[in-house]
Amino acid sequence: MRKSLQQVSLVDQIESEILKYSKTKGLGPGDSLPTLQELTDTLGVGISVVREAISRLRMVGLIESRPHRGMILKEPPLFSGLKRVIDPSILGEEVMFNILGYRLALEVGITELIFKKIKPEDISELEEILSRANGNDYNDYTVEHDYEFHKKLYQITGNPIVIEFQEIIYPIFVFLKNKYKDYIIENNIKLKKEGKLVSHKYLVECIKNGDKEAFLKGMAGQFESYGDLLK
Repeated sequence: MRKSLQQVSLVDQIESEILKYSKTKGLGPGDSLPTLQELTDTLGVGISVVREAISRLRMVGLIESRPHRGMILKEPPLFSGLKRVIDPSILGEEVMFNILGYRLALEVGITELIFKKIKPEDISELEEILSRANGNDYNDYTVEHDYEFHKKLYQITGNPIVIEFQEIIYPIFVFLKNKYKDYIIENNIKLKKEGKLVSHKYLVECIKNGDKEAFLKGMAGQFESYGDLLK
């Protein structure tokens, strides 16, 4: 076991050294790295250690092999590691609610972009999505409708990172919504009576009226469905 731990630690070090080398040399996406043998000679370790370090970097999308060019650096997919761990089956509920809270911050934060980039055809598409909603007066939307509506809002921003992040964290939202469905509906009934329930239709009306402040409050107000759970 001790030998195995030492090996892992050494691979970590070599992985860091390879990244440090690329920074020192000013290498960027598309630039070639030394060969496996050259790295082994330079770093003074066994070839198996270097091969394992390279394998790790390849797995996260930092390195790829190309014919006649050997190993080159590449721009990695930003959320490749995150995709592996965003799984309700391996995350505690406190973490999942914290992610939901982050989604709230993100959705409030994209308001400026939505109002800056919205086009008439986007509004038409949102209205088409609304026409297919089968939720009742208490926002008991299907998961499919909820996803389609919010995905469209994210797409309007034109920011691919925002869009990808929403897609990654959405399973958490679905899991919590399904698990606490009864609680959410009961809370929505209370919000409806108090005149505080925010529907998708209301958000689209805010966009059509150019009322950014009302939309901003509405986006935040949607998460009141989770009430004390989110707090």
